Amino acid sequence: MTTAPNPDPNAGPSRHPDASRERGGDAPWLLVTRREIVSRITDKSFLIGTVLMVAMLVGFIGFTAWQEERTSEVTLGATPEAVAMAEAVAAGAPEVDDKVEVTVEELADDAAAEDALREDEVDAWLHPADDGWQLTSESSEQDALTEVTRAVVRQQVLTENAAGAGTSVEALEAGSAVSTDFLRGDAEKAAVAQAVGFVFVFLFYFAALVFGMQLASSVIEEKQSRIVEIIAAAIPLRHLLAGKVLGNTALAMIQLLVYLVVGLVGLAFTSYKSYVPDLSGPTVWFVLFFLAGFVALACLWAVAGSLASRTEDLQATSTPLTMLMLVMFFGGISLDGRGQVIASFVPPVSAVVMPKRILAGGVEWWEPLLALGLLAAFAVVTVAIGERLYRRALLQTGGRVTLRQAWSTAE
Repeated sequence: MTTAPNPDPNAGPSRHPDASRERGGDAPWLLVTRREIVSRITDKSFLIGTVLMVAMLVGFIGFTAWQEERTSEVTLGATPEAVAMAEAVAAGAPEVDDKVEVTVEELADDAAAEDALREDEVDAWLHPADDGWQLTSESSEQDALTEVTRAVVRQQVLTENAAGAGTSVEALEAGSAVSTDFLRGDAEKAAVAQAVGFVFVFLFYFAALVFGMQLASSVIEEKQSRIVEIIAAAIPLRHLLAGKVLGNTALAMIQLLVYLVVGLVGLAFTSYKSYVPDLSGPTVWFVLFFLAGFVALACLWAVAGSLASRTEDLQATSTPLTMLMLVMFFGGISLDGRGQVIASFVPPVSAVVMPKRILAGGVEWWEPLLALGLLAAFAVVTVAIGERLYRRALLQTGGRVTLRQAWSTAE
């Protein structure tokens, strides 16, 4: 009868990449991913931050919708010589801005008008001036009333001058209209595309910075407490890196999708609701570019954490990344023309620039595919290089590790 040899009591845990699967468990990277997601998604600060951001989005969209539906009621004071013009302003206001309602208050003289302004009985006072008409307010300009008054007064004066010259306003203005158009895209959607494009850039910058810093900080905490040495004895470090990157990517994607859904649904309750179908396609493209770009940057954030030995070192090791993030942010919001076209194919800036170009329109079908392919290739290269730097720097605890030391250190 034979007996199995006793296992060596001094032998450490198995370091074989498939050790957990041989024991019937999940893959190590999947365990790390699950741990990252569960620990963060149950964290109060994460939940509170997400809820606050959603509340801010809902509040902003609600305020915008309320402002668009709100009618401004203003009182326009006029001395006797200006009553006729003030009444013309009140009558013509709805044609200029249907959200402005003007009521005329007749005032005896200039002194009465000034008293009415000081007592807040009228919002502004219309009276003749040397070169036309003047709108006087107490201490701040009434923007909506000013716009309406300028348009109506101009039309009234043109009509009177045209009649005096024996012609018509239409004849005087013939050929003076200026319209706008774009070489690429639809001019009618330009303002909406610009605003939504800024939101895309901000969301990418916000997610990459916040989740990146948290990822790097968690790497430092495990390294500084020496917990990583215990983890490294149980699973390969590449699995640890994969789990951290995938876990944080999943969390960032969940948060991003929540924001995008809230934004699109909220937009459907505003005067811009007709643009929601047009925004759906660019939004899907943005999610794809976000995924590829975030994976690449998340891996670099993990490397920044592995190069540091203390929390105080993170500022130095992450400076190149924060500078890259700023370049992406300002490039995303400021690039235009040929510079924007070129940048939309240059990773990782293309992650924010190409979605903006798609929003504006006029992009050939193959351009987003090419840009996304280049960004995905960049992510693959970044992950491969980052994985090597991460593995070789993570277990070095003698101080801050340089990129050259991490690259040349033997495993």
